[in-house]
Amino acid sequence: MNENLTALLPETILLGAAVVGLLAGSRLPRRRQWAVAVLAAAACLAGVAATAWTMATGREQTVFAHTFAVDAATGLGRLAVSGGLLLIVAMAARTVRSHERESEFYVLLLMSGAGTLVLVGANDLLLLFAGFLLASVPTYALAAFAKDGPGTEAALKYYLLGALLGTLMLAGTAVLYGAGGSTLYSDLRTTLPHASPGLVAVGSLAVLAGVLFKAGAVPAHFWVPDVTDGALAPVAAHVTTLTKVGGLVAAYRLAHQLLWGTELDWPWLFALLAALSMSLGNLAAFFQTSVQRLLAYSTIGQVGYLLVAFPVAPRTGLAQQSLLFYLLAYTVTNLGAFAVVTALPHARTLEDYRGLARHRPPLAAVLVVCLLGLVGTPPTGVFLGKLEIFSAAVEGGYTWLAALAVANTVASLFYYLRWLAPLFRPAPREQPAAVHRTAGRGPVTTACAAATASLLLGLTGGTLLPLTTGPLVR
Repeated sequence: MNENLTALLPETILLGAAVVGLLAGSRLPRRRQWAVAVLAAAACLAGVAATAWTMATGREQTVFAHTFAVDAATGLGRLAVSGGLLLIVAMAARTVRSHERESEFYVLLLMSGAGTLVLVGANDLLLLFAGFLLASVPTYALAAFAKDGPGTEAALKYYLLGALLGTLMLAGTAVLYGAGGSTLYSDLRTTLPHASPGLVAVGSLAVLAGVLFKAGAVPAHFWVPDVTDGALAPVAAHVTTLTKVGGLVAAYRLAHQLLWGTELDWPWLFALLAALSMSLGNLAAFFQTSVQRLLAYSTIGQVGYLLVAFPVAPRTGLAQQSLLFYLLAYTVTNLGAFAVVTALPHARTLEDYRGLARHRPPLAAVLVVCLLGLVGTPPTGVFLGKLEIFSAAVEGGYTWLAALAVANTVASLFYYLRWLAPLFRPAPREQPAAVHRTAGRGPVTTACAAATASLLLGLTGGTLLPLTTGPLVR
C-alpha cells in the first residue's frame, strides 16, 4: 500500500490551516482576526507551491490503497482551486473585516477548498462522497454568512437540494457496490461491464447526480441563481467557480474510469446535458438585471461548454487537455468578474454600472476583459479553451454539438454587452455617488490580477497545454 503523505501535501496544507485558523480565531480578539486571513492566504500560496512541486516531479501515482490519484488532472485541479482560493481570500478581506465571525469565514473557505481537492483526485466512490460532503457542508454555512433574508433563503435551498442529491449519490454508491463488488474505480472498471446493465445505469446516474450538483449542470442547477444572488459576492464567486472545478474533474474521472467501459450509451447522455446546460443558461441570462444573477446563469452556460469534452473523450485526446485548460482559464476569468462585483458592493443592477468607465477606469477595463473573456474573445484564456474544446467536439464526431456551442457563444454576447454598454454611458444625475464607491484596494487589486492572469493564459497557453495531456492513473 502506497501511503506517501507528500502526495497529499496540498490537501493537508489546507486542512491543517483550517484547524489552526479555527483554534487561533477562538483566542484572538476581534480586531486581530485578520491574522486568520493571512494564514489562509499563506496556505493557498503553499498549496500552489506544493502543486507546482508535485507536477514538476512528474510522478503519476495512486496512494492509500489506490483511493486517491495524483496525475495531470489532479495537478491542474489543485492549481485552479488553490490559486482561486487565494483570489477569493484577497477579494473577501475587506468584506468580512472586523466581522464577529471573520475567522470562521476563512476556516469554512479552507475546508470547502480541501473538500474540492478531494473531489479532484478521488479514485474511489466512498472517497468521492467524503469529498462531496467536505466541499458542500461548509458552503451551506457560507451562503448564509450575512444572516439576512436572501442569504438565509439561499442557504436553505442550497442545503435541501444538496442533502437530496447527496443522499441519492450515496444510494448510487451502494448500488454500484452491489453490482461490482467494490467501490474502487480500478476494480469496478473490470466488474461493471459484466454486471446487470440496469443496476449499472441506476447507480451511475445517482452518483453523477451528486457530482453534477457540485458543477451546477442541468438538471441539478436550480440552486445556482438563488445562492449566487443571495450570498455575499466572494461566496458566490466560490460556489460558481471552484466547486465546479471539483465537480467536473470528478465527473470526468468517473466517466473515464467507469462509464466508458460499460455497454450503455453514456456519450449521448453527456452530449444532451451539455446542450441543455449551455442553452438554458444563456437563454435565462438574456433579461437578467441583477449582476450576480446574470453571472449565475452565465456559469450554467459555461458548464455546458465544459461538458462538450465528455462525449468525445473516448474518441480524441483533445478532450482532457481542452477540459483542464478551459477550467483553469474559466477560474481566473470568472473570479475577475466577481472581484469587480465585490469591489462595488452598492452596484447591484446593470444600470448601477452606468458611468463606471469614467469614475473607475481600472474596474471598467477588468470587466471588459473578463466578460468578453467569458464569451471567448481573444487573446483571453477562455478563447483558447473554447477553441480546443470545440476542436475536440469536431474531431470526436460531434459536429452538431460544436455548432450548437458556437451558436450559444454568439448568443451569449448579447447579455454580456447589456452589462458592458452602460459602462460607457454617462451616469444619471439622480444616481448617488456611493454606487461607485469601492470596498477597498483588496477587491480592486484582485480584479486586476485575475484579468491579467486571464490574458496571460491566452498569450502563453501553448506552453501550458502540454501539462494537461498526462493520462489518468488507475
